[in-house]
Amino acid sequence: MPQRGKKYRDALKKVDRVKLYDPLEATELIKELAGAKFDETVEAAVRLGVDPRHADQQVRGAMVLPHGTGKSRTVLVFAKGDKVKEAEEAGADYVGAEDMVEKIQKEGWLGFEVAIATPDMMGVVGKLGRILGPRGLMPNPKTGTVTFDVGRAVQEVKAGKIEYRVDKAGNIHTPIGKTSFEPQKLAENLKALVEQLIRVKPAAAKGQYIKSITVSSTMGPGVKVSAQKITA
Repeated sequence: MPQRGKKYRDALKKVDRVKLYDPLEATELIKELAGAKFDETVEAAVRLGVDPRHADQQVRGAMVLPHGTGKSRTVLVFAKGDKVKEAEEAGADYVGAEDMVEKIQKEGWLGFEVAIATPDMMGVVGKLGRILGPRGLMPNPKTGTVTFDVGRAVQEVKAGKIEYRVDKAGNIHTPIGKTSFEPQKLAENLKALVEQLIRVKPAAAKGQYIKSITVSSTMGPGVKVSAQKITA
């Protein structure tokens, strides 16, 4: 295991590794421990009581956090006709059709963080599956990125829409803001995330569903949060 820096070790001393913190108390501590010279991302890690090997226990979707993520993501929209103007007016960074597919295929261009497509474009966009799929960039109806309502989809991404997907170990990792956010806003974003995960709980999931919640900043140690106090 790599040796941690002095700042990290000093921050770790201020965290009770056994205690389950109140959400607001946890986000206040995260801000206090943030020592980087940049605005660190605050991330939540939620361990779920699901077995992702089974299709009926997959947890995947998207949501707009109440206070956004603090980061405006670069959006590419695959569309034609009137939908091009709709996407541009909503704030899309790049809009195109076959030309964008060719640019990605031939030039290896990946200058975007979110891809949105209208349903009629998926026959063409599907050719990019091997390129975009492994990078988590493929438009998907489950996350609201395959839609004719491209204007709304772009606005939601720009407003702080996040995607969540359970990994092979049953964990969800997603940003909930920046260390420059007020602790209350970080706590409210965390609460919204956990409540969303509870709403989409698979019927096949048995036993304890929310097993643990940890929040941390980019360079800081993790702080455990009480699930009971979030949902109370």
